[in-house]
Amino acid sequence: MTADYTLSHGTHATPEEGRCAMEWVSYLAGEEHSDSPACVSPVLRALCIALNDGLPPGPRQRLRPYLTRTIGTAGDGLDEQRAWLAMDWLIRTYAPRWLSIVSLDEEAERLASGPAITGPEPLRTAMEPLEQARAAARRSRAAAFANVGNPVTSWAAQVTLGRTGREAAWACAGAAVWAAARLGIGEQDGDRARAGARSLAGDAAAVAVRRLRDDDVCGRLAGREGLRTALGPTLQSLADSSIELLDRMLPTEALGWPDPPTAPWEAPVLGAAAV
Repeated sequence: MTADYTLSHGTHATPEEGRCAMEWVSYLAGEEHSDSPACVSPVLRALCIALNDGLPPGPRQRLRPYLTRTIGTAGDGLDEQRAWLAMDWLIRTYAPRWLSIVSLDEEAERLASGPAITGPEPLRTAMEPLEQARAAARRSRAAAFANVGNPVTSWAAQVTLGRTGREAAWACAGAAVWAAARLGIGEQDGDRARAGARSLAGDAAAVAVRRLRDDDVCGRLAGREGLRTALGPTLQSLADSSIELLDRMLPTEALGWPDPPTAPWEAPVLGAAAV
């Protein structure tokens, strides 16, 4: 074992260039240098790779305690359940968190307190409240930009912050968990759910940044400082929750769905994460 146990961003041609999370697992498992160790479940591998590359350098190191627990998970028969855990997180944790920051508490509570997404039928049941929440978030964004000067300015602000909001809201946790979910979820319903969660999160993010100031929406509000101020706590809490989800998927913890949260802005306690 080397003392320089640091997780680096991206893939690397040789160990001398660095190792990402899965390249370290290959090393620890005695496999050839690769970010696709044969001993790791494809669902866990997708989640770890996306978290590794989505997290900043410091927080990325929080993945290290979990890496040895991924060894031997390939072919363990739990990947379908892991994928549904990921989908459940997107609908009952990720989406409600974004709805709550724009005061869409009723929609958030309906999603968060719904039945656990354990298979195709519960997913189909969840699609109606998810689509309704998506529409509510879209109306909230339209209302937030309704008083932004002339119609051209309002439209440009919505487009700019809508795109920026979607990118920021989906980065790291959302994209990482979807990478895990899509490996085991049917394309049609799974893609609809992903699109709904991503869309409402982006609209909520745009509204949150818009509320910071009433002037120069297309300029300063679309910058990194505005995003950090408006979205930082939500992005951090979701990153924390996604790591707890990884902990729940690993074999030393019983797989299972948490009880509904007591409020739409509180994430379910997914298990004790060794951080």
